[in-house]
Amino acid sequence: MKKKICLFTIPLIAALGIGCSSTANETVNANANTATTAQATTSPGPDNSEIATSVDASGTRTETRTFRDNPRVSKVVVTTRNGARTVKVTSRSGEERVVDTTENVLEATGEKVADAAGFVADKSKDVASETGDKAEDVKDKTVSISKDVAGKTVEGAKKVGDKSVEGAKKVGDKTVSGAKKVGSAVKKVIP
Repeated sequence: MKKKICLFTIPLIAALGIGCSSTANETVNANANTATTAQATTSPGPDNSEIATSVDASGTRTETRTFRDNPRVSKVVVTTRNGARTVKVTSRSGEERVVDTTENVLEATGEKVADAAGFVADKSKDVASETGDKAEDVKDKTVSISKDVAGKTVEGAKKVGDKSVEGAKKVGDKTVSGAKKVGSAVKKVIP
């Protein structure tokens, strides 16, 4: 019987050892997962943006502000680790710059954030706008000149019309006068 007890005891001890080992591994894995899991929240931000905030197990706070439609800035990441604050701004083209600013980039307009990062505004839009303004000015001047020319043309046509009427009256009067003379001459010739 001793043989049977030994045969059962060894597998039983081995089974208990594996069970303990397995439980210990699960506890270690659970702790490791907790250490890397961060608390995350998302909220709407000013200037059509969204702010996501997370804090990892070591206490590092990361705030990411994503701009939906700013032409110069796509996102701002503020990382606070052991009281030290780092601000990184990413442009629409993907360029990333570390910014040293005292302004609250999580509340400032996208334009102010872009200016702080040194991202230059797209000048081609300004040029196009300026060109449109100049074209509008030329159009306004052309319309104004056209109205002046049209007014003078009408004025000139009225003068020509008046002179034509006046001339026609003179011609008519002369014709009537001539006809009367011809008529009296005919009366004299015919008894």
